[in-house]
Amino acid sequence: MPIIAPKKLTFVVNPYGGKKKGPAIMRLIKPVFEAKGIELDIIETQHKRHAWSIIQALDPTGVDGICGVGGDGTLHELVNGLLSRADGAKIPIGMVAAGSGNSFMESLKCLDPIDAAQRIAYGHTRPIDVASVSLGGEQTIYACNIVGWGLPTDIQHTADKFRWMGGAQYTFAAAIEVLKGKKRRGRLLVDGEEIKGKFLFILACNTPFTGRSMLLAPRAQLSDGYIDLLIVRKAPRLKVLKLLPKTFSGKHVTSPLVEYRYVKEFEFFPEVDEPVNIDGELEGKTPIRLKMIPHAFQLLI
Repeated sequence: MPIIAPKKLTFVVNPYGGKKKGPAIMRLIKPVFEAKGIELDIIETQHKRHAWSIIQALDPTGVDGICGVGGDGTLHELVNGLLSRADGAKIPIGMVAAGSGNSFMESLKCLDPIDAAQRIAYGHTRPIDVASVSLGGEQTIYACNIVGWGLPTDIQHTADKFRWMGGAQYTFAAAIEVLKGKKRRGRLLVDGEEIKGKFLFILACNTPFTGRSMLLAPRAQLSDGYIDLLIVRKAPRLKVLKLLPKTFSGKHVTSPLVEYRYVKEFEFFPEVDEPVNIDGELEGKTPIRLKMIPHAFQLLI
């Protein structure tokens, strides 16, 4: 791993994410950087997409990296702000987990704030792949975690109402939405093949974990140039409910209900356009056109 030996870092702290522990975690980790003589510029976000705009406007010559204290949504904003910069500057990004899901940092086995801070201060970097997602033929969003349609969108919508439950919110929401048994039809184009029919969900994963504890894509890697695509067709509710507990161990991928592929791009056209779950955020609307960008940014880890 390359080492950048940071001397100055900008920290973007989400005071609203998870259980609102962001500012307290920032105070906890601050001495780690002070001990190494690293200068910090700390900014608390005030609204949605604030982190996005901060990294877009950041002078790349003035800092050695920008770090988020928050969850997957904070990282999502930082990555999108970075990759949409007009000058194409590549500023290293670091993360300290302080959200409700933290599935990206769970995938890196780096949930402890002090551990994350020490890694950032040391300056190791590694390249991370990102998915470029065109929604509705108009809007492009970047995803470093997941892109989901169908059940994942329903789960996210319901889970947002139960943030007070912490990581358990996703498990609870999943059970509710499976029982609803919503029917959807669509057309998937992948690897030169057209797949049509009724789907429970389409989920593309760059990280093994989703919603922190659900090991939905156990074979996913952050820097292999591929995204792991799970295709799950419509099935009886009882079978799906029996499948749900297996998502915590990754054993669901052996089920005949699940088709698991490694892809670099795909397109999906549902009969009815709906919002898309991108990194735990409901963004835009279908259809989806996804293409991987290998080594899109450098992560301080």
